[in-house]
Amino acid sequence: MGILKGLKILDFSALLPGPMATMIFADLGADVIHVESSKRVDLTRIMPPYDEDREAYIHQHLNRSKKSLTLNLKSPEAVEIVQSLVEEYDIIIEGFRPGVMQRLGIDYEALKKVNPKLIYCSITGYGQTGPFSNRPGHDNNYLSLAGVLDYSRHKDKKPVSMGIQLADMAGGTMHAAIGILAAALHREKTGEGQYVDISMTDAVFSLNAMYGSAYIGGGRIPQPEQEILNGGSYYDFYKTKDGRFFSVGSLEPQFRRLLCEALDIPELIDNTFNDSFYTQTRFKEAVHDAFLSKTYAEWLEIFNDDFEGCVEPVLTFPEACEHPQLVARGMIVDIPKNDGTTQKQIASAFKFGDAQPVYKHVGAKLGEHNEEVLMSLGYSAEQIAALEEKGVLE
Repeated sequence: MGILKGLKILDFSALLPGPMATMIFADLGADVIHVESSKRVDLTRIMPPYDEDREAYIHQHLNRSKKSLTLNLKSPEAVEIVQSLVEEYDIIIEGFRPGVMQRLGIDYEALKKVNPKLIYCSITGYGQTGPFSNRPGHDNNYLSLAGVLDYSRHKDKKPVSMGIQLADMAGGTMHAAIGILAAALHREKTGEGQYVDISMTDAVFSLNAMYGSAYIGGGRIPQPEQEILNGGSYYDFYKTKDGRFFSVGSLEPQFRRLLCEALDIPELIDNTFNDSFYTQTRFKEAVHDAFLSKTYAEWLEIFNDDFEGCVEPVLTFPEACEHPQLVARGMIVDIPKNDGTTQKQIASAFKFGDAQPVYKHVGAKLGEHNEEVLMSLGYSAEQIAALEEKGVLE
């Protein structure tokens, strides 16, 4: 059934932050309609690779279990359709620049007149207010302005472009999902709707919890490769003889002892964070040299399933897909397709005692559910055909 069955969401977002948030909701049982346009196609629909039907795998993943409704939002008839939907689909998530939804006549103030219980979440790069509110940006821009990237690099090296979009997902997706659920709980208690303003820059700035608090409270500026968790200690990544890498997180004394024993450097077991910078540097160099003495496969034998010293191999993504822990957790699932086959996708990360994720189908074709959605609102086949002819259904 899904633990969020009963939540009904209109998704006006595109790309990554909003669609991933509504994917989480759909996985957990919410009913989601993705409102799209054939004239302003979501870029994830055209990002290769594609399946045999020329549908992008990225889009089919991010938009699974959602219905697709195509509307020309500049038309009065489309606004009327949205107003009708909002009577039942009383949670909206959108990712346009500030002011766009207002110009279209479907902003929070306009739609809460239709349904005062409406929860309306806007995800933008910089938020609805402030001098940068209308400024365009991307993940690396938000991380840059939030002060994250400067100390998340090696000394004298440029920041590294992340494989995972941290500002988009940790900033946009997760904060939007939490904000919407908090607003839904508030509505459950009070009957009141809510507007949720999510700035991805605000969100990732708030993630500077460790070193940011040290600066704001104590004036200590975080520096690249000088802090405990950014390469300033032996908590780091180490290359093997054949060019692979291992992560070492053996911070606590009991884990450091196991590390030293495994690396055959027992003379450094008593090294602590209170030692001089020279001693810390010497210890890290010893760890570095030790890893270079053996191949990846040889270290896998040493840091095996029985080793409990917080050392793990840096896996390729194909290797991660086959790792026994992720396999045991069911992190790759088969999602139904319309032709009766299935497509493998990354599973929902949420595990509940009695409720299981709901995987209805892969991301829908553009406008696949136009007729179904409009008929549920009482439109006849003739009226739907007229809307198509007029260009309301893009």
